[in-house]
Amino acid sequence: MPFRLNAEKKETENKTIRFPLPLIKEIENAIQGSSVSFSGFVIQACRYALDHLEKPEDSSNA
Repeated sequence: MPFRLNAEKKETENKTIRFPLPLIKEIENAIQGSSVSFSGFVIQACRYALDHLEKPEDSSNA
């Protein structure tokens, strides 16, 4: 399933995160011309990553 930008807003809390400058530029290029903010993109990317995170296998069944 491809990652799609979404302009949805929800209740939030501030967190400080340091990004490498090249990654900031890539994100800004990706959202250019869309109604999605930098924060919105990062939130959606994190949600996508968590939804598709490979779960570790249960070692007790081995």
